[in-house]
Amino acid sequence: MRALAVLPTYNEAGTIAEVIERSLASTPDVDLLVVDDNSPDGTGAIAEGIAAGESRVRVLHRPGKGGLGPAYLAGFAEGLASGYEVMIEMDSDLSHHPEDLPRLIEAAADADLVIGSRYVEGGATENWSPSRRLLSRAGTAYAKLLLRLPLADATSGFRAYRRAVLEELPLNQIHTQGYAFQIELAWRTWTHGFRIAEIPIVFTERREGTSKMSRRIVAEALSRVFRWSLSRERPPERPNPRSVAAGR
Repeated sequence: MRALAVLPTYNEAGTIAEVIERSLASTPDVDLLVVDDNSPDGTGAIAEGIAAGESRVRVLHRPGKGGLGPAYLAGFAEGLASGYEVMIEMDSDLSHHPEDLPRLIEAAADADLVIGSRYVEGGATENWSPSRRLLSRAGTAYAKLLLRLPLADATSGFRAYRRAVLEELPLNQIHTQGYAFQIELAWRTWTHGFRIAEIPIVFTERREGTSKMSRRIVAEALSRVFRWSLSRERPPERPNPRSVAAGR
């Protein structure tokens, strides 16, 4: 399947070249779209330099730091317009291993959303503090409790969406900006009757730069999940007609 990996960047000059190189080497089935928020450290210029000599790499420049969710939505729009069958979310700081891309694409043959999970058997985190690991697990537990979302890792940002999911979801109504974006898209995918699968990944803490996690991001996730829970939405009895599960 023809896949596009969307890589949001803000001050990732130290890792973006390696991410691109390793991603391209991992499989011939993926192209890359770097979505740069006008990084002051020159990340966008580095990506442009690579794209000038590599047809599988493109760069989308945004005027300023606008949040994770909007960056992914901009990348998805580009991917849909260009005819890609699968759109992949991946961090640009090497916390997600580019060598796992082929497994995500392969799993998308039998699932509408594939999540690279840190908390299923075989998954793990490396170099995370106990407090950061607790925060991550608490986010998923909160989503499971309030939304009944049946996932081991609802906040993972390494995932693959089949085209049909992004065409069916009301992307113009999604305004979350931080990690709540990951919960929201997983929840909406589930309530729209699409099949979700989780595969194990090892998440490694970034080796350069600083984490984008903040109190504002945590507050957004807490308030939005509570608000969504009031709708009491659940999946339909039958799979979405466009799901890979339809007719099985």
